[in-house]
Amino acid sequence: MSGTNGMSGTSTVERALEALYGDDDRAVDTAASLLAADRTADAELARRGEEFVRSLWARGWQPADVVRMVRRELDDEHVRLLTGLVRTETARYERLPHRWQAQLDALDEEGSKPLGLDRFSYATAVLELYRLLVRLPRLDAVGPVPGETLPPPVAGEPKLLTRIRALLAKAEATTYTEEAEALTAKAQELMARHSLDEASLAAGAPAPETPGALRIGVDPPYEQAKAILLDAVAGANHCRAVWNEAYGFSTVVGFEADLDPVELLYTSLLVQGTAAMTRAEAEQRAGGRKRTKSFRQSFLLAYANRLGARLAATSRRVAAETPTLLPALASRDVAVTARTDELFPETRTTRVRAAWDEAGWHHGTTAADRAGLGPRGRGEIHR
Repeated sequence: MSGTNGMSGTSTVERALEALYGDDDRAVDTAASLLAADRTADAELARRGEEFVRSLWARGWQPADVVRMVRRELDDEHVRLLTGLVRTETARYERLPHRWQAQLDALDEEGSKPLGLDRFSYATAVLELYRLLVRLPRLDAVGPVPGETLPPPVAGEPKLLTRIRALLAKAEATTYTEEAEALTAKAQELMARHSLDEASLAAGAPAPETPGALRIGVDPPYEQAKAILLDAVAGANHCRAVWNEAYGFSTVVGFEADLDPVELLYTSLLVQGTAAMTRAEAEQRAGGRKRTKSFRQSFLLAYANRLGARLAATSRRVAAETPTLLPALASRDVAVTARTDELFPETRTTRVRAAWDEAGWHHGTTAADRAGLGPRGRGEIHR
């Protein structure tokens, strides 16, 4: 026999993992002591972690979702532990589902570096991580999981996404507001025209395409305003967004050709909005006025509210240029709504209740639309 007190590494791990299913931190300390004393348990402990991660894929979670939850609930060392597990587990597969590789590329490289913890602290961190992983609930799947049969891979990024990405990168980089607005408007116009092209192709297809979905992180602070912005971008591009506040993401439902452009535009607008908010705060401070959380929240709410109107107007204008395709677009909208209702039968619309700052709202509206139109409401969101 090897290990401590005649136990094998496997039996040590089995005993230690019993602590995952209770709420007694003393049990975790005891389990960590067992693991720290038995070096033969290390390989089995890591293997069980990979199993826990693999079970999350089957329960609808994706790498970015799990990392987001661990980052919200635990500490940096837990994120680094998880990153190592995810990299090891996903390396088993010859191919990964669409969008998974981008999520893996975004993982913190720190996950491959040693933590520098003593054995007891390391075992404690591992058990705390595993305890969170086993308690995560099942989510509605938004795509295939590793190991399933996958559609043929597509070589390279679609030209449309490359063009949109380039336009938005320029919009984020410029210091001229009018130029940023023009570049962003052009990106939205490209998205709207592409959606029309896809609707035209679908109208003549022998079998209708089924709407898909993706999850996009909505991180603090000011999650409500960010979720409203994402909802506005999704709605203007024939998608629907449903915010899950508890887990820090929105699920965007739509046809495949629309999903990636929505994520690109939302991410860019969030970057642009944050930069505009920072400039507005600097102006306010220069004038001797202290800015507050309510200023920032009101700014982002107004920014999302007005941008939604601008994006929707662009989409309507483009669609009106080809009236013969309006029935096809309407049919796709119905399909997206039906798929959303199927995934989220208990979705509700909630009016946002937020601290109000008139200056913040004014600056946010101005940042979204130089015409300076006043506020028309404080936003709603689907949950």
